[in-house]
Amino acid sequence: MTLHTVSTAVLADHWHGPGAWWPIIPILWLAVISTLVTLFVVGRRRRDRESGQRAGERRLAERYAAGEIDEREYTQRLGVLRSASGA
Repeated sequence: MTLHTVSTAVLADHWHGPGAWWPIIPILWLAVISTLVTLFVVGRRRRDRESGQRAGERRLAERYAAGEIDEREYTQRLGVLRSASGA
């Protein structure tokens, strides 16, 4: 074996670390995880806000269907519920 072959084998066997690009992978994972968490939180808040309005309208419709309130009161209260949800 020559000196050139030995030095090439030794140099090829050394690893000089992951390189300067290694922070990109953890940053990408952090971005993906934070995006998923943000989407989940925003979706949950939107769903909670809308479910309150729909629950009120559903209960009002049940009372109207049962004859507890008349049409005038139903439309008046429905208008109040919808204007309150838009504010």
